[in-house]
Amino acid sequence: MKESWKDAVARQRKTLESELSAPLQDLAARCVPVWGQREELAIVLSDGLRSVPYGMFFYALDTGGIQISDNISHTGLLPEHFGRDRSQRPYMREAVPDCGLLLSGAYLSLRSNRPSLTALQVVCENHDRLGYIGVDFDLRDLPVTAAHYEEPDAWRQIKGDPAIRGTVFQQCRVDSLMDRKMEPAMAILDELFTERGMFQAVIHFSSSRATVWFMEDPYRYRILDHEALADPDICMLYPRETYPADALIPQQKIGSILRGMRQLRTADETLYLRSASINIFNGMISLTFSCDGSHYMSWHEFLDKDMSFWLGSAA
Repeated sequence: MKESWKDAVARQRKTLESELSAPLQDLAARCVPVWGQREELAIVLSDGLRSVPYGMFFYALDTGGIQISDNISHTGLLPEHFGRDRSQRPYMREAVPDCGLLLSGAYLSLRSNRPSLTALQVVCENHDRLGYIGVDFDLRDLPVTAAHYEEPDAWRQIKGDPAIRGTVFQQCRVDSLMDRKMEPAMAILDELFTERGMFQAVIHFSSSRATVWFMEDPYRYRILDHEALADPDICMLYPRETYPADALIPQQKIGSILRGMRQLRTADETLYLRSASINIFNGMISLTFSCDGSHYMSWHEFLDKDMSFWLGSAA
């Protein structure tokens, strides 16, 4: 089973923390003899620019979160930060281990409003806590230490607008322009997926359009309106392409998936499909219903469910 994005972030943070631990411990030990001496602290912290990777700002804090040094940066000293109260910053509200290192959660910096995080290294002398060495990092400067994150393929259900859910039984499906030409629309989408290089489509049944992406130009989407989805001539605009071998959805299953979506669109007049998406490379299907609830699942899970699963007795 693929890991969640939170697990992936935690794994990357652990790797980063292990890389920072030793140089920050060494920097804290070198600060002990000059603790409370502003100019001497600036000299020692300036050495940290070379020994601690990726750091943007270095500073020293007392145990109450008051800054007792200038900010040290790669462009020089920033004396205006001396005496600054950092006690209410996000990283000061987390539990710092005794004589250890805290790598804070990411937050938006006050200075640039950019995603940042802070490492707090406890400074101890004979097991007495003197304060902290703080190092601020811009997330742009940090390396990605984990493998490329992949979206989990486990079934996910996401609730939508409560106002829509509360009035769902007061509404009734009205045939859209696409509904009236559903047969050619599904055939054209099948052709584009299986023979013309389309790898993703978001099908808006209620508003009679599809937003589509093609392998030959994957960074731009096209919008096919109800007229295009009713005219097989649209296929002439896209050259034939071999169905990709690394697609997770088998070529021969595209038609079955589209038929299942068509059934969910028309099976019930109250609970019906408003929009759906298919991505052949990650093998995922999404469904958004009239109650504004959305489901994300793998293609084979979708095909494993019959109409009674979705609509109960209404099927």
